[in-house]
Amino acid sequence: GHGGGWRGVRRSRGEQPPPAGRIMAGKVKWVTDIEKSVLINNFEKRGWIQVAENEDWNFYWMSVQTIRNVFSVETGYRLSDDQIVNHFPNHYELTRKDLMVKNIKRYRKELEKEGSPLAEKDENGKYIYLDFVPVTFMLPADYNLFVEEFRKNPSSTWIMKPCGKAQGKGIFLINKLSQIKKWSRDSKTSSFVSQSSKEAYVISLYINNPLLIGGKKFDLRLYVLVSTYRPLRCYMYKLGFCRFCTVKYTPSTSELDNMFVHLTNVAIQKHGDDYNHIHGGKWTVSNLRLYLESTRGKEVTSKLFDEIHWIIVQSLKAVAPVMNNDKHCFECYGYDIIIDDKLKPWLIEVNASPSLTSSTANDRILKYNLINDTLNIAVPNSDIPDCKWNKSPPKEALGNYEILYDEEMAQSDGADRDLRSRSGQSIGLKGYRARDSGKPVLTTWK
Repeated sequence: GHGGGWRGVRRSRGEQPPPAGRIMAGKVKWVTDIEKSVLINNFEKRGWIQVAENEDWNFYWMSVQTIRNVFSVETGYRLSDDQIVNHFPNHYELTRKDLMVKNIKRYRKELEKEGSPLAEKDENGKYIYLDFVPVTFMLPADYNLFVEEFRKNPSSTWIMKPCGKAQGKGIFLINKLSQIKKWSRDSKTSSFVSQSSKEAYVISLYINNPLLIGGKKFDLRLYVLVSTYRPLRCYMYKLGFCRFCTVKYTPSTSELDNMFVHLTNVAIQKHGDDYNHIHGGKWTVSNLRLYLESTRGKEVTSKLFDEIHWIIVQSLKAVAPVMNNDKHCFECYGYDIIIDDKLKPWLIEVNASPSLTSSTANDRILKYNLINDTLNIAVPNSDIPDCKWNKSPPKEALGNYEILYDEEMAQSDGADRDLRSRSGQSIGLKGYRARDSGKPVLTTWK
């Protein structure tokens, strides 16, 4: 027999794998350390078999804690070809607030060096196309840079977030330097020497002109599935949603510490007096789209959604070179986007394990279907996984996912030439899907 799950290499070199016929007939053996019914019901519906983590498993839906152990240097075992997991080993290059920004900054610099039109700047030295994350500094490391920037615009509000926490924990807003000095004294980082990631924070310019609907601030949660980083192939889930604050928004500084005004996290909002337990303060993306088309017009709404898709692809391209593109991995990210009142989208952060807890009945159905469609792409036909699969499923298998970007296809289309659109409009954000409409679209982002 083999050793258990991942205790060392599973088959010795001489040992022959069972004949193909027997593999086909086999049932996928699954493990999870996230006891969520939307997951387990999906596995059971497929007739998959639950096993323990120290047995031979094919599919492990694991928490980010566990993935760290699986791929850690100490344990460093190899997964075999019939095993897949739901995270890339160093997903934190995208999903840690500080690292995402660092990688995007690096990506811009590289495009600039190459003379790419994507890295074009305006007369004030701001990126025209790549300015999609709010100005961000790491603390304590970039404290002096932050102060310099703060003094340029002393009336601005900044949002502080601990790098390693989620669900709105540890977040606060500041609009005076004295507040951050107080924070630095209080948080045992008074000397600003301790650089341990534990107390690393990011401080970002707060988007204080968010688009409001019914006077309330909201953000977008979009699900993006990456099946491979090199070549990049990613899918967008059509059923994203908006999360609303329960309290009307005011930029007034007297409300800086009222998180019901500023943070959309359900983990926070559900404690508000006005939280709605039926719809949970959520709207579907298609509702948002209809609302914007009727209030702002079709054209600007389409442009907004094109830009959102474009910044997601750019963020993935920014991390692709550093991502450990392990063939045993896929990952479904929760993207958080804020739209300002000029209909400009901002990438706020990317989550590695978007919440599978359901706050409402609709939420539960959405998440069940999200997992179902994700599994259909990650484990085609529910066959025993094989890492050597060609990872591009047929259109009919995508469910509510649509292909967002396919690097191989883009290159074979010759669409990888960075062309500005001839008529001098901004860069074509449409991608190759737009060409089906019969209009020639020159794309730069493929």
